[in-house]
Amino acid sequence: SSCPGSRGSRRCTVLGSMMITYIMRFCLSIAITEMVRSHSRNSTGQVAPGTCPYDDVGPSSSVQRDRGEFVWSEQTQGIVLSSFFWGYVITQVPGGLLAERMGGKYTLGGAILVPAICSLLTPLAARQGVWYLVGLRIVMGLGQGFVYPSLNALLAKWAPLEERGRLGTLVFAGANFGNIVSNSLSGLLLSWTEGMWPVLFYLYGGAALFWLWLWIMFGYSKPEDHPGLSLSEKKYLEKYSAQVHMQKKLPPTPWRGIFTSVPLWGLVVAQIGHDWGLFTIVTDLPKYMKTVMHFSIAQTGVRAALPYVAMCVVALFAGGLVDFLLAKKITSITASRKIFTTVASLGPAVGIVGASYAECDKQTVTLFFILGMGLMGFFYPSLKVNCLDLSPNYAGTVMALVNGIGAVSGIITPYLVGLLIPDNTMEQWRDVFLIAAGVLLLTNLVYVCTASGEVQPWNEPPAPADHEAHKHAPSHWEEIKNRRHELKMNVSQWK
Repeated sequence: SSCPGSRGSRRCTVLGSMMITYIMRFCLSIAITEMVRSHSRNSTGQVAPGTCPYDDVGPSSSVQRDRGEFVWSEQTQGIVLSSFFWGYVITQVPGGLLAERMGGKYTLGGAILVPAICSLLTPLAARQGVWYLVGLRIVMGLGQGFVYPSLNALLAKWAPLEERGRLGTLVFAGANFGNIVSNSLSGLLLSWTEGMWPVLFYLYGGAALFWLWLWIMFGYSKPEDHPGLSLSEKKYLEKYSAQVHMQKKLPPTPWRGIFTSVPLWGLVVAQIGHDWGLFTIVTDLPKYMKTVMHFSIAQTGVRAALPYVAMCVVALFAGGLVDFLLAKKITSITASRKIFTTVASLGPAVGIVGASYAECDKQTVTLFFILGMGLMGFFYPSLKVNCLDLSPNYAGTVMALVNGIGAVSGIITPYLVGLLIPDNTMEQWRDVFLIAAGVLLLTNLVYVCTASGEVQPWNEPPAPADHEAHKHAPSHWEEIKNRRHELKMNVSQWK
């Protein structure tokens, strides 16, 4: 997992792309707690029913210094937080098709440029009106819809089978590194600057433009494009490409095979469940900690980041573990994907429900979130790389389909949370967490019954000779016509 060497530097650069992507995507989740005026204490200064008491009740209390400049209802906040995904789901499949044919370098670069500009414009849009902000978030989602398809297209070229667990985990765990920075650094900055939330969007947008400059200078779509690739690395990757039937020039996408693939649809269902649980926590945990648990903004940022620290550690451990199990032939690819995905579903379900029943015990609540979301780290070397197992040739398109449908959860969950918590009480939030746990468990059951870790038949296009034979073969209707003619001839002879 170190960065020296051509492939190592590629991992670190792509890891950085995931970090900055998630920082820009979810920093609004903590910023909105300072952007919007709090209603957690009524006009007489009393704590709202169904919420926890404050630790700090003096003049320095974070509640006494409520700096929110917008008055948005919970439903409006839900729309703002979900609007990113309205655009995100649209560009998944186009992103996969373009990444496979243009190369992941260009599509990933564009997927960072558009959100970077949107991040810089966020303060202006919010102050113009909530619907300006919603529109800008939709555009950001349209841009970031290219990220995962681009990364899968890159990994399909650069990640050999026996390294896929570690490399895929390292790259995709960048999302958790991004969540750590987005929560902890944002919380501290908001505390230090006394609620100057625009600083977050300027800082992260500028960081994204800096990463883009590095990518333009040092990023490559394919190993053969890299002028500094060593001979040993080149031979190693060429051998891998031959083993998994990677095609240099892809024929048309096998849509029929894709849409009728049972393992693929099982993967889609599992992705929906994972995203439902993850987006519930990522978009709304800071709000829960600040408005119900009544942590200060600095405490909210740090404590909301801890589950992602645990997730990163577990993900890196799980990535090495799955590679070890496969190398020693202890489990099959299919079995390892099912086992690890089950852990990544059951753990968070238990954790978030346990946190909701711990009520105002702040240490226990934090511990449950850390343990539960930490176990979600098993998701990265299982469900997240399963697209590469099913189809190395069409990894970008398959990931686009899976990720795009799964991201519908990101549209539903923030808005649903807004509807379920009009008063921001502990009981209302418990319903949110119980629903998330139920979705995680149900979708995992579907995945266990349908998943596969084997390359699917539609991944391998027909050989040229087979293609020519198929091209000159009679059509379905011609075959029926010929059979009818033969039948008439037989009837005539019988008469």
